Amino acid sequence: MGSSRAKEQRVARRAKLEEMRRAQTARERRNSIITWTCSGVIVAGVVAGGWYLVDRAQGEKAAEEAAAAKPVAGEKSFKDLSQKHVNTPVDYKMSPGVGGDHNQAWMNCNGDVYDKEIGETNAVHSLEHGAVWITYTDKAADNDVSTLKDRVTKTPYTLMSPFADQSSPIVLSAWGKQLSVDSATDPRVEKFLDKYVQGAQTPEPGAACTGGIAA
Repeated sequence: MGSSRAKEQRVARRAKLEEMRRAQTARERRNSIITWTCSGVIVAGVVAGGWYLVDRAQGEKAAEEAAAAKPVAGEKSFKDLSQKHVNTPVDYKMSPGVGGDHNQAWMNCNGDVYDKEIGETNAVHSLEHGAVWITYTDKAADNDVSTLKDRVTKTPYTLMSPFADQSSPIVLSAWGKQLSVDSATDPRVEKFLDKYVQGAQTPEPGAACTGGIAA
Protein backbone atom coordinates (compact mmCIF):
# COMPACT_ATOMS: atom_id res chain seq x y z
CA MET A 1 0.00 0.00 0.00
CA GLY A 2 2.77 2.36 0.94
CA SER A 3 4.69 1.47 -2.19
CA SER A 4 1.66 2.17 -4.37
CA ARG A 5 1.14 5.54 -2.73
CA ALA A 6 4.78 6.52 -3.22
CA LYS A 7 4.53 5.51 -6.87
CA GLU A 8 1.47 7.69 -7.33
CA GLN A 9 3.31 10.61 -5.74
CA ARG A 10 6.30 10.11 -8.09
CA VAL A 11 3.99 10.01 -11.12
CA ALA A 12 2.19 13.12 -9.93
CA ARG A 13 5.51 14.86 -9.30
CA ARG A 14 6.79 13.98 -12.82
CA ALA A 15 3.52 15.18 -14.31
CA LYS A 16 3.85 18.43 -12.38
CA LEU A 17 7.45 18.89 -13.49
CA GLU A 18 6.46 18.13 -17.11
CA GLU A 19 3.69 20.69 -16.87
CA MET A 20 6.13 23.24 -15.45
CA ARG A 21 8.61 22.52 -18.29
CA ARG A 22 5.87 22.95 -20.89
CA ALA A 23 4.83 26.21 -19.26
CA GLN A 24 8.47 27.38 -19.20
CA THR A 25 8.93 26.40 -22.86
CA ALA A 26 5.74 28.23 -23.79
CA ARG A 27 6.95 31.35 -21.93
CA GLU A 28 10.33 31.21 -23.64
CA ARG A 29 8.62 30.80 -27.03
CA ARG A 30 6.37 33.79 -26.34
CA ASN A 31 9.30 35.89 -25.18
CA SER A 32 11.25 34.93 -28.28
CA ILE A 33 8.34 35.86 -30.52
CA ILE A 34 7.92 39.18 -28.71
CA THR A 35 11.66 39.88 -28.97
CA TRP A 36 11.81 39.14 -32.69
CA THR A 37 8.62 41.09 -33.30
CA CYS A 38 10.00 44.12 -31.47
CA SER A 39 13.31 43.80 -33.29
CA GLY A 40 11.45 43.61 -36.58
CA VAL A 41 9.46 46.72 -35.72
CA ILE A 42 12.64 48.56 -34.75
CA VAL A 43 14.45 47.48 -37.92
CA ALA A 44 11.42 48.38 -40.02
CA GLY A 45 11.32 51.76 -38.31
CA VAL A 46 15.02 52.34 -38.95
CA VAL A 47 14.67 51.29 -42.58
CA ALA A 48 11.57 53.42 -43.02
CA GLY A 49 13.30 56.35 -41.36
CA GLY A 50 16.34 55.86 -43.56
CA TRP A 51 14.21 55.80 -46.69
CA TYR A 52 12.37 58.89 -45.46
CA LEU A 53 15.64 60.76 -45.02
CA VAL A 54 16.86 59.59 -48.44
CA ASP A 55 13.58 60.60 -50.07
CA ARG A 56 13.66 63.93 -48.28
CA ALA A 57 17.26 64.59 -49.36
CA GLN A 58 16.42 63.62 -52.93
CA GLY A 59 13.35 65.86 -52.82
CA GLU A 60 15.38 68.80 -51.56
CA LYS A 61 18.03 68.19 -54.21
CA ALA A 62 15.37 68.04 -56.93
CA ALA A 63 13.87 71.29 -55.63
CA GLU A 64 17.28 72.96 -55.66
CA GLU A 65 17.96 71.73 -59.19
CA ALA A 66 14.55 72.95 -60.33
CA ALA A 67 15.20 76.35 -58.77
CA ALA A 68 18.64 76.50 -60.40
CA ALA A 69 17.14 75.64 -63.78
CA LYS A 70 14.48 78.33 -63.49
CA PRO A 71 15.58 81.54 -65.25
CA VAL A 72 15.59 84.90 -63.51
CA ALA A 73 12.47 86.79 -64.51
CA GLY A 74 13.16 89.01 -67.52
CA GLU A 75 16.55 87.59 -68.39
CA LYS A 76 17.54 86.96 -72.00
CA SER A 77 19.40 83.85 -73.07
CA PHE A 78 21.74 83.41 -76.03
CA LYS A 79 22.97 80.07 -77.35
CA ASP A 80 25.52 78.71 -79.79
CA LEU A 81 28.16 81.25 -78.78
CA SER A 82 31.65 80.72 -80.15
CA GLN A 83 34.73 80.82 -77.93
CA LYS A 84 37.24 81.87 -80.57
CA HIS A 85 40.10 84.22 -79.62
CA VAL A 86 40.44 87.25 -81.88
CA ASN A 87 42.46 90.48 -81.89
CA THR A 88 39.85 92.59 -83.67
CA PRO A 89 36.64 94.28 -82.51
CA VAL A 90 33.55 92.07 -82.49
CA ASP A 91 30.07 93.16 -83.53
CA TYR A 92 28.04 91.39 -80.85
CA LYS A 93 24.34 90.77 -81.45
CA MET A 94 23.59 91.96 -77.92
CA SER A 95 24.92 94.96 -76.00
CA PRO A 96 27.04 94.46 -73.99
CA GLY A 97 28.31 91.20 -75.41
CA VAL A 98 27.62 88.05 -73.42
CA GLY A 99 29.59 85.54 -75.45
CA GLY A 100 31.13 84.76 -78.79
CA ASP A 101 34.52 85.65 -80.24
CA HIS A 102 36.64 87.53 -77.73
CA ASN A 103 40.13 88.77 -76.98
CA GLN A 104 42.58 86.24 -75.61
CA ALA A 105 43.23 88.53 -72.61
CA TRP A 106 40.49 88.80 -70.00
CA MET A 107 39.67 91.73 -67.75
CA ASN A 108 40.48 91.13 -64.10
CA CYS A 109 37.17 90.18 -62.52
CA ASN A 110 37.95 89.44 -58.90
CA GLY A 111 35.52 92.07 -57.62
CA ASP A 112 37.11 94.72 -59.88
CA VAL A 113 35.39 98.08 -60.42
CA TYR A 114 36.40 100.21 -63.41
CA ASP A 115 35.44 103.88 -63.58
CA LYS A 116 35.94 104.08 -67.34
CA GLU A 117 34.72 101.90 -70.19
CA ILE A 118 36.75 98.76 -70.73
CA GLY A 119 37.40 96.54 -73.72
CA GLU A 120 34.21 94.66 -74.51
CA THR A 121 36.00 91.66 -76.01
CA ASN A 122 38.18 91.44 -72.89
CA ALA A 123 35.16 91.54 -70.60
CA VAL A 124 33.45 88.82 -72.64
CA HIS A 125 36.49 86.64 -71.96
CA SER A 126 35.88 87.25 -68.24
CA LEU A 127 32.33 85.97 -68.69
CA GLU A 128 33.78 82.82 -70.22
CA HIS A 129 35.57 82.30 -66.88
CA GLY A 130 32.27 82.52 -64.99
CA ALA A 131 32.20 86.20 -64.08
CA VAL A 132 29.17 88.49 -64.02
CA TRP A 133 29.74 91.90 -65.61
CA ILE A 134 27.63 94.79 -64.33
CA THR A 135 27.46 97.82 -66.62
CA TYR A 136 25.67 101.14 -66.28
CA THR A 137 24.95 104.33 -68.20
CA ASP A 138 24.79 107.95 -67.06
CA LYS A 139 21.04 107.39 -66.52
CA ALA A 140 21.75 105.16 -63.52
CA ALA A 141 21.23 106.90 -60.18
CA ASP A 142 24.39 107.70 -58.25
CA ASN A 143 23.24 105.77 -55.19
CA ASP A 144 22.51 102.72 -57.38
CA VAL A 145 25.99 102.88 -58.87
CA SER A 146 27.49 103.21 -55.39
CA THR A 147 25.45 100.26 -54.08
CA LEU A 148 26.49 98.05 -56.99
CA LYS A 149 30.14 99.01 -56.67
CA ASP A 150 30.08 98.00 -53.02
CA ARG A 151 28.42 94.70 -53.93
CA VAL A 152 30.94 93.94 -56.66
CA THR A 153 34.01 94.66 -54.52
CA LYS A 154 32.77 92.01 -52.08
CA THR A 155 32.05 89.39 -54.75
CA PRO A 156 34.77 87.35 -56.49
CA TYR A 157 34.17 86.67 -60.18
CA THR A 158 32.43 89.98 -60.81
CA LEU A 159 33.45 93.22 -62.51
CA MET A 160 31.74 96.54 -63.13
CA SER A 161 32.22 99.40 -65.57
CA PRO A 162 30.31 102.13 -67.40
CA PHE A 163 28.95 101.17 -70.82
CA ALA A 164 27.17 103.80 -72.90
CA ASP A 165 25.74 101.59 -75.64
CA GLN A 166 23.02 99.77 -73.71
CA SER A 167 19.28 100.28 -73.52
CA SER A 168 18.83 100.16 -69.73
CA PRO A 169 20.48 102.15 -66.95
CA ILE A 170 21.89 98.93 -65.45
CA VAL A 171 22.66 95.63 -67.19
CA LEU A 172 23.98 92.40 -65.71
CA SER A 173 25.71 90.00 -68.08
CA ALA A 174 26.96 86.45 -67.73
CA TRP A 175 28.02 84.05 -70.47
CA GLY A 176 24.88 83.63 -72.60
CA LYS A 177 22.69 85.47 -70.07
CA GLN A 178 21.66 89.10 -69.67
CA LEU A 179 19.31 91.06 -67.42
CA SER A 180 18.30 94.73 -67.65
CA VAL A 181 17.12 96.59 -64.54
CA ASP A 182 16.42 100.18 -63.59
CA SER A 183 17.60 100.08 -59.99
CA ALA A 184 20.14 98.34 -57.77
CA THR A 185 17.33 97.54 -55.33
CA ASP A 186 15.61 95.30 -57.88
CA PRO A 187 15.59 91.85 -56.16
CA ARG A 188 16.53 90.22 -59.47
CA VAL A 189 20.03 91.69 -59.15
CA GLU A 190 20.84 89.38 -56.24
CA LYS A 191 19.14 86.45 -57.93
CA PHE A 192 21.18 86.95 -61.09
CA LEU A 193 24.44 87.17 -59.16
CA ASP A 194 23.62 84.13 -57.02
CA LYS A 195 22.68 82.10 -60.08
CA TYR A 196 25.37 83.06 -62.58
CA VAL A 197 28.57 83.89 -60.67
CA GLN A 198 30.46 80.68 -61.53
CA GLY A 199 27.07 79.30 -62.57
CA ALA A 200 26.20 76.26 -64.65
CA GLN A 201 26.40 78.35 -67.83
CA THR A 202 30.14 78.94 -67.36
CA PRO A 203 32.22 77.46 -70.22
CA GLU A 204 35.44 77.48 -68.18
CA PRO A 205 34.50 77.23 -64.48
CA GLY A 206 37.29 78.02 -62.08
CA ALA A 207 39.43 79.78 -64.69
CA ALA A 208 41.38 82.78 -63.39
CA CYS A 209 39.82 86.18 -62.77
CA THR A 210 43.22 87.69 -61.94
CA GLY A 211 46.36 87.99 -64.02
CA GLY A 212 44.51 89.62 -66.89
CA ILE A 213 44.08 93.27 -67.86
CA ALA A 214 43.74 95.56 -64.88
CA ALA A 215 42.52 98.73 -66.62
